[in-house]
Amino acid sequence: MTSQVSSPAEQADGAVVGEQRKAAGAKDVRRLDRVIIRFAGDSGDGMQLTGDRFTSETASFGNDLSTLPNFPAEIRAPAGTLPGVSSFQLHFADHDILTPGDAPNVLVAMNPAALKANIGDLPRGAEVIVNTDEFTKRAMQKVGYETSPLEDGSLDGYHVHPVPLTTLTVEALKEFDLTRKEAERSKNMFALGLLSWMYHRPTEGTEKFLRSKFAKKPDIAAANIAAFRAGWNFGETTEDFAVSYEVAPAATAFPPGVYRNISGNLALSYGLVAASRQADLPLYLGSYPITPASDILHELSKHKNFGVRTFQAEDEIAGIGAALGAAFGGSLAVTTTSGPGVALKSETIGLAVSLELPLLIVDIQRGGPSTGLPTKTEQADLLQAMFGRNGEAPVPVVAPRTPADCFDAALEAARIALTYRTPVFLLSDGYLANGSEPWRIPDLEELPDLRVQFAQGPNHTLDDGTEVFWPYKRDPQTLARPWAIPGTPGLEHRIGGIEKEDGTGNISYAPANHDFMVRTRQAKVDGIDVPDLAVDDPDGARTLVLGWGSTYGPITAAVRRLRRAGESIAQAHLRHLNPFPRNLGSVLERYDKVVIPEMNLGQLATLIRAKYLVDAHSYNQVNGMPFKAEQLAAALKEAIDG
Repeated sequence: MTSQVSSPAEQADGAVVGEQRKAAGAKDVRRLDRVIIRFAGDSGDGMQLTGDRFTSETASFGNDLSTLPNFPAEIRAPAGTLPGVSSFQLHFADHDILTPGDAPNVLVAMNPAALKANIGDLPRGAEVIVNTDEFTKRAMQKVGYETSPLEDGSLDGYHVHPVPLTTLTVEALKEFDLTRKEAERSKNMFALGLLSWMYHRPTEGTEKFLRSKFAKKPDIAAANIAAFRAGWNFGETTEDFAVSYEVAPAATAFPPGVYRNISGNLALSYGLVAASRQADLPLYLGSYPITPASDILHELSKHKNFGVRTFQAEDEIAGIGAALGAAFGGSLAVTTTSGPGVALKSETIGLAVSLELPLLIVDIQRGGPSTGLPTKTEQADLLQAMFGRNGEAPVPVVAPRTPADCFDAALEAARIALTYRTPVFLLSDGYLANGSEPWRIPDLEELPDLRVQFAQGPNHTLDDGTEVFWPYKRDPQTLARPWAIPGTPGLEHRIGGIEKEDGTGNISYAPANHDFMVRTRQAKVDGIDVPDLAVDDPDGARTLVLGWGSTYGPITAAVRRLRRAGESIAQAHLRHLNPFPRNLGSVLERYDKVVIPEMNLGQLATLIRAKYLVDAHSYNQVNGMPFKAEQLAAALKEAIDG
């Protein structure tokens, strides 16, 4: 779990960087404080791999960074079409940053579709690197170009670098025994080499990665490395690139420690493993593959050495049913899914509420309804998590705010589930799941102690003095019932979805008992100990922006912009959505205006209005993409002035 680590507080491989700077000495080197690069091409052009490798080298160099992968839902979308465009955006800087950036400074367009799909996002003056080999008449007509944008003046506002990437790659690999089609597949490595020269990225890590990835095909590994080096040399020697750029490490943006780049799904997976170790319980995942949650199943399946057992079920219902059975058997049980899967799991979640067993339901939200937008992001499952079951079935809800925060959120969800014997929703989303940022690897002493005590024997004395085990005799502080492992002598008890009698756990249809059990389960959730809401308000503002989940980065970036412009605005961000922090009501009362940006049509705002009778103002977006900081800053400025 600590492989591929790096420290942003330290310079990366000085020898490699030094050689690059020396080689680039004949050209101007300009220092920048931040850069936003977007790689874009056909979904078969390897843009996600290219972006991942550039990100890894940027992380090892010590920059702060944030990424936004964006790809079609189809396994192989139609080649050369706008729906088939795949892109990877990376924002890196010499200081603390929070988002993948609003608009790219550099676009690498591998074909006409990639150019057309992305050019509208670029500011004037941005650099555009275009693979001219793909700009054939047929390819351009396929996306609606009547004339070549490289010749008709439509790109005059940008710094365009026409590069025959395919031809140069094939030429660089002519000594290899490859077909032209096989050689062309390495053009993404040529582009990566060019960008690595352009921004002084380390190279050894990528070469090591390629040797490892193609260890069983050494000729392919050598060809990709040759293409990568050819791209780097092209940047060094061509007259078209007269300037290269430096972005210094973000040495002051990070507390001391060992860091690595991490995605949200990977951080969440590591958090689940850490929680199981801290609880001294085996981790059991019952899951059915679904975008964008499948990576958690893939990752956890690698960690049998940590006592992790993964079960890929035949459907969503079987996945959660197996997980709940594992919880009954004494495991830290998890099921992972996205919104459509939550709908299928709802009956079993209600059963977990009735059985009062710890179970983590990890929902990596995506665009809906129904199948919706599988590879796009949304925050529209909040009300489903809160109320999407029959009867009164309260479930705690926890939401991480950044990719790295998914690790801590997993530990917190496990704490609540184990302490209070309840299923818990962990609401991440596609933006967090696929995005990445630097993560400080915590020391073991920093992790919470999550150990639990299983029931060992009788816990109740009857009027006649007989000692018995009551499965629903509760802890007076947490209202949690005892957790009895099946097969423990004397602790036999009933399970099932029919209402239980208080204390004994016997089946009961008594109206008064049902009323009591419903209210008790609600009181248990309401009484969960969660930290007070922290408010960032240095100037005594009149307007508060309240967020949850992945809107943290764009909201915080927008707030920073407004404060730099002299505006006064307060910010608070919710991790716990059920129960809310106890001080939330008093916080809301302090402000004249409360603005809640969400990637839905106002679900948190609905809850806030209903519970606190606050006239919260919604600012909503449901286009499958995260908010932009500039967009939010404009909306918040309007709220301040209104």
